[in-house]
Parts: sequence; structure tokens; C-alpha cells
Amino acid sequence: MDGILIDDALLDRLRDRWPQFHESAYVFVLGALHYVISGLDTPRHISGRELAEGVRDLALERFGPMARTVLEHWGIRTTDNVGDVVFALVEVGVLIKQDEDGPEDFHEVYSFDEAFG
Repeated sequence: MDGILIDDALLDRLRDRWPQFHESAYVFVLGALHYVISGLDTPRHISGRELAEGVRDLALERFGPMARTVLEHWGIRTTDNVGDVVFALVEVGVLIKQDEDGPEDFHEVYSFDEAFG
């Protein structure tokens, strides 16, 4: 998606450490990050809320009424899971975070029932 590549060794590390997420979840979240940043006037750090909303918007744009099903198939069932994917990518060095960033930034940003209902 969007030309984002994660090498096989990195995917192996992600799968071993966080087997609850399909490798497509990582690629999609990175794609959502690109989607959000590309919509800004000038690139900047984005918040957990902004990224969670970007995941929702991109999923609806790409998958329409199947968005929730696709995300759940990849292991993303809540916005907290989006944060888990983000911080897995931080831990393996794909993304960086600012000191004030934390998993709680993704806590219950929206309900999947409401977002994808």
C-alpha cells in the first residue's frame, strides 16, 4: 500500500513479538500515517487521535462497508489496537515518538460500532 515496504526480517520480528496482528495491519497503519500527513498543509507530528481517525477514514475509503471486517481480520478491533500497532512499530524502530506520546493517546478515540456501523 502506498509504496510502503517493511523488509522480511522486520516483519518476522513483528510477527514473533505481536502475533495478534497480521502483517497487513502494520502496512495499513503506516499507509494511514502517510494519508494523514499528506492531507496537512505542512508536515508535522500527528497525534494518536489524528492517526486513529486517519485509520478509520482510510479504511472506509478503501474498503467501504467491509472496513471493519478487514481491520478485525488483521487484529485491529479498537483504537487501542491501532496504538498497539503504532508502538510495535516504534519499538522495532520504524516510527519514532515524542516524549509525550503514549498508548493512552489511542484509548477509545471512537467506537468501532459507531465508526463502521
